[in-house]
Amino acid sequence: MGARPEPLKDHADGNLRYIRETMERSVAFTAVPGWGGVAMGAIALAAAGISSRAHSPTAWLGVWLLAAFAAVMGGSFAMIRKARRIGVSLRRGAGRRFLLSFATPILAAAILTAALVRAGAFDLLAPTWLLLYGAAVVTGGAFSVPAVPAMGAGFLLLGAIALLCPAAWATALLAAGFGGLQILFGLLIARRHGG
Repeated sequence: MGARPEPLKDHADGNLRYIRETMERSVAFTAVPGWGGVAMGAIALAAAGISSRAHSPTAWLGVWLLAAFAAVMGGSFAMIRKARRIGVSLRRGAGRRFLLSFATPILAAAILTAALVRAGAFDLLAPTWLLLYGAAVVTGGAFSVPAVPAMGAGFLLLGAIALLCPAAWATALLAAGFGGLQILFGLLIARRHGG
């Protein structure tokens, strides 16, 4: 005897699951928080002002690490809040791909930061941070709205410039990227993509 035909309900459920998964893969991640980006930029500008008066490379680093922690906490809160408001999951689909793609270069930045500090190569921190944050934003942005990878490209450009500039320009370049670019694109995302 031949195989029993698949019941219609099971077949329909399988088709609906396939359609839902396909749609999740094709949808852009829109929960990137524009206002959260503006707040992150403001934190960076404050860090630039404070760190410019630091009396040692270690104090300068401490200011920027504290600012990075505050920006990550604020940005994460804003992203979770926006995702809930617009009904987007951070655990599956485009949200999950965005976070995984973004996190990998950030992890590399953390590891390289530790290695550069141990080696006393403080002059390479700014270009490393700008380049790897740019890489994180570009790769995560591949699953998001077009403004996100464009912002990442701006960070990559600033990182390349930072490699060519004197170390004394590090704070100004970090302010331009983590402050200026973050605020500019944050406002653009907030205006065009709902906050």
